[in-house]
Amino acid sequence: MTQERAGAFRSLRRYNYRLWSVGALVSNIGTGVQRTAQDWLVLTALTHKSASALGIVMALQFAPQLLLLPWTGSAADHMERRRLLVATQAERGSLAVILGFLTVSGLVRLWQVYVFAALFGAAAAFDAPVRQVFVSELVGDEDLHNAVTLNSMSFNMANLVGPAAAGLIIAAVGIGWAFLVNGASFLAVLASLFLLRKDQLYRSDRAARAPGAFAAGLKYVAGRRDLVVILIMLFLIGTFGLNFPIFISTMAVRVFHADVRGFGMLSSVLAMGTVAGVLVNARSVRPTLKTLLWSALVLGIGFSMAAVAPGYWSFAAALVLVGGACMTFVVATNGLMQLSTDPAMRGRVMALRVGVALGATPIGAPSVGWIADRFGPRWALAVGAASGFAAAIVAMYSVSRQNSLWSARSAAPDESSRPFT
Repeated sequence: MTQERAGAFRSLRRYNYRLWSVGALVSNIGTGVQRTAQDWLVLTALTHKSASALGIVMALQFAPQLLLLPWTGSAADHMERRRLLVATQAERGSLAVILGFLTVSGLVRLWQVYVFAALFGAAAAFDAPVRQVFVSELVGDEDLHNAVTLNSMSFNMANLVGPAAAGLIIAAVGIGWAFLVNGASFLAVLASLFLLRKDQLYRSDRAARAPGAFAAGLKYVAGRRDLVVILIMLFLIGTFGLNFPIFISTMAVRVFHADVRGFGMLSSVLAMGTVAGVLVNARSVRPTLKTLLWSALVLGIGFSMAAVAPGYWSFAAALVLVGGACMTFVVATNGLMQLSTDPAMRGRVMALRVGVALGATPIGAPSVGWIADRFGPRWALAVGAASGFAAAIVAMYSVSRQNSLWSARSAAPDESSRPFT
């Protein structure tokens, strides 16, 4: 490996990726602010600490990831990706501003939050797959895994700052202003998209428009047992493990009796763990199935520690471990699926990845919220632990049965992507 390829931050040498990263970081901080404000609004202002209501919000926000699958992946494969991103980012920013004005004016109601959660989810359903595959146009396949990892680091550094900033904003001027801050943050990512150097973009093969494109994507994935294994693991952890708003908010409010600053601090601590996980991953060239195995196992252990944590700070320490393992798992699934997929199929495959990981939230979030309400937040965390251990068992079985298959899929990525001039 050459010195040029060895750096953990090598993708930042590229102008387009640097520009995109700055805009995305600002926008991600705003999203972290809004996520914390939305949870706090539902849990303390619109309900009496109802984890079930929070679970419904999460379900509505992530259901479009699954319901819109026939269109989201095809859009990422067929449409001009930069223009599609401009549309999705503008829509998300506008929704944040409207919700902010409703909240500041005192007109916001729980049903309105439900509606906005669904609209945010619809925009995010189109945004997520195209955002992920657009990275390959910024850096090419050569540095794709590194760029994906740095994207995750940016997202989680923002989550480190966003929740803490949300606590300060809410305490100082109120919940509604947190939504307005997020709306303004989308101006940064929109500016970065307009300022990209188009002659330095890497254009990959695009799928021809044809009836049955979504079905073709499903058939492609069904014929790839390695991708099926990843999707099964994602379903388990995504459905029952990635319910952090419920886990953290219920533990903060109902077990440790923390205020909004304490709640925001726990979200930031979780993000500290995810940043650590990203930094470890940034130096690796390519993840493997064993990466998924050990990260799922550590995730289960971390959730178990959080479930039995006796105090606020021991719970926070467990969240660091959970965050690191979770981010390692998420980044590895992204890199494995993109690097082993035909470029013409990437949009549909990544949409299916997001749909499976987040689209099952309508099943998991209300269930986990009900468990937190009925049996207590610690039992909800135990469900998260079980999801990590179950995913690890799937990976163990696959490691023992499919070593040769995975070795073949870890071959060099497709070299058809070239700078577009």
